[in-house]
Amino acid sequence: MGRTLPKRAIGLANQHPDLSLNRAAVTRMVRVLDSEFRYVAADLPTLSDAAVRRAHQHVSTSAEPAGPPAAVPAGELSLVFLTDPALAALHAQFLDDPSCTDVITFEGSELDGSAGEVCVSVDTAWAYARDHGRSFAGELTLYLVHGWLHLAGYDDLQPQKKRRMRAAEARAMALLQAAKAVPEFRLAGEPWLKSTAPSSPRKKSTVTRASQRPDSRRLARRFS
Repeated sequence: MGRTLPKRAIGLANQHPDLSLNRAAVTRMVRVLDSEFRYVAADLPTLSDAAVRRAHQHVSTSAEPAGPPAAVPAGELSLVFLTDPALAALHAQFLDDPSCTDVITFEGSELDGSAGEVCVSVDTAWAYARDHGRSFAGELTLYLVHGWLHLAGYDDLQPQKKRRMRAAEARAMALLQAAKAVPEFRLAGEPWLKSTAPSSPRKKSTVTRASQRPDSRRLARRFS
């Protein structure tokens, strides 16, 4: 049974000219992750210090048997859907790397009520799904999950942490599939890629995590 949580504000900015999405479905996806996803014991040594503190604070006040919740900070969560060139521009601006990537996660700030922002490349998700026989909706959802997990304290810069994050991605995707909470995404003018095999964590990830910079906040509002 899920936890009863105050519903966070969720900002969505669709800046891809050909992407169609159901905002209510994307919002529900976040609600399911916020309320249902759990850490497992093996995750705790690999999480960020802030995430461990939040998890222990919850455990000290909760008798839930299912393990501590994934403690994404309180505040507004922003999700931004971009083209390859637009995400590459952010990659260059904040990480001095002009190459394309699939996800950039910006940490939030309690001072401005932001949980963080997840920026994803729709083009990269489409190309990977097409080339590997995956579901486009599942691949794009996986990018959102990956960013959400970064905000929950996971990282993938070291082998052990990467293994734990990949396992967490698999659990999160299975949770969303069981709850029928994988949103539908479509690209105008393209065949609808649907695979009977659900998207799974990739063997090699090009995801990049960016620490918060003063002018990186509220990207969803900037793009709106």
